[in-house]
Amino acid sequence: MSVLLQCPVERMLMRRGVMSTHGAEDCPVQCTELQDDFAPSKLGTKEYWDDAYKRELQTYKDIGDVGEIWFGEESMDRVIRWMKAQNVSENAAILDIGTGNGMFLVELAKYGFSNLTGIDYSKAAVELTVNILEEEGLKNVKIQVEDFLNPSTELKGFDVCIDKGTFDAISLSPEDREEAKKLYVNSLKTVMQPGGFFIITSCNWTKEQLLQIFRPGFELARELPTPHFQFGGVTGNSVTALVFKRID
Repeated sequence: MSVLLQCPVERMLMRRGVMSTHGAEDCPVQCTELQDDFAPSKLGTKEYWDDAYKRELQTYKDIGDVGEIWFGEESMDRVIRWMKAQNVSENAAILDIGTGNGMFLVELAKYGFSNLTGIDYSKAAVELTVNILEEEGLKNVKIQVEDFLNPSTELKGFDVCIDKGTFDAISLSPEDREEAKKLYVNSLKTVMQPGGFFIITSCNWTKEQLLQIFRPGFELARELPTPHFQFGGVTGNSVTALVFKRID
């Protein structure tokens, strides 16, 4: 059984209202005691992320700072290493769910992946991503405002879907969290190609919990290695990273 050693709230580093994760894998969404569900939080609201990304957008316009990389750069490298090892085609349709500042899209493009789409329900996040992509000269990356729990009919046909903290945030919604989780799984099934891969990085859910949430419809393809920590004689992870395969 996996053990998730999650950091206390006070360890989260705040930077202009968005959690700082440069080079680290502390939880950028919420750190709680391990349980089947979590107390509702403002971090599960659209209003919180709209305000946060408005500040990040203004900071980018003022000084060119792109903001934070959720779970640190290693979390992106881990996913891309696996994709390369699996010979995922550079033309594979890849969806970044909850793209934030779009830095994962930038990194994927640097490694040659060319069919990239990023979505976020925050207009400010999308505007920030558009600005960063333009600065990077990445004109062919698609970026759009989308609520993944109620996706447009055009959002479909993806070979790889990536989530780095978005499902964690949805799990903290002050409204019907159980329904939100079900909608997320259903949306994932809708937008993915059969046989496609879903890669999730989470600091709120263990391997066993994620396996339960995403069945039926997905099977575990690989658990990606994440840093191990020891606390009170118990060894575990502060982050869980899993690759699921769409099976029906």
